[in-house]
Amino acid sequence: MILNKTIAVVMPAYNAAETLEITLNEVPRDIVDYIILVDDNSKDETSNVAANLNIQYIIKHDVNKGYGGNQKTCYNKALEIKADIVVMLHPDYQYTPKLIHSMCYLIANGVYPVVFGSRILGVGAVKGGMPIYKYVANRFLTLFQNIVLWKKLSEYHTGYRAFSTDVLRSIDYQSNSDDFIFDNEFIAQIFSAGYEIAEITCPTKYFEEASSISFLRSVKYGIGVLNVSIRYRLHKWRILNYKLLKK
Repeated sequence: MILNKTIAVVMPAYNAAETLEITLNEVPRDIVDYIILVDDNSKDETSNVAANLNIQYIIKHDVNKGYGGNQKTCYNKALEIKADIVVMLHPDYQYTPKLIHSMCYLIANGVYPVVFGSRILGVGAVKGGMPIYKYVANRFLTLFQNIVLWKKLSEYHTGYRAFSTDVLRSIDYQSNSDDFIFDNEFIAQIFSAGYEIAEITCPTKYFEEASSISFLRSVKYGIGVLNVSIRYRLHKWRILNYKLLKK
């Protein structure tokens, strides 16, 4: 808890048995009140491993609902337990939990309602082993999004995010895709609702056990990003009604 604000860390998990414990070991329990892990029907022992760790809420999907579907369950539970600040942390140890303090203090003190851990600020991505094609794609998509959305983020594709639950309550994330494009639809909703996003530098690690999507899924994701960005701008220009955004 910070300034009487309850903090929940949500972990959308899929086949994270090998990295879950090492990730949790770095979660700052001095400020984190609850940990919520949602196992998206993993094929490994993720839920069994989680049961032996200090996790307050473990939810397992009977069927795989996708990355976006997993996040929906995470955020629904965080709102149900009345958390004030929610941090999404992947349990694959790609992002360090040691930044949770910094991210949450920005929100708790009312400086920003949303904070992203950016792999692109500094040299975190390349130094951590991000494949070159992913780095180039990330830079291209981010440039396109900044131009079309009229914003200035260093990257839109980080999986390390913290939110005030006021933000979660004010947008219709339930209507978003259950796939990876959920993240960018979510960002579009945040900006459309008038919220600003802060960024802090985040070192990352790329290794065999860390989660990653295939090249073909990456291409599909990239096309989805372009689509969301264009529809956002057309909505703002009142040319097209994008139902995910507030009017």
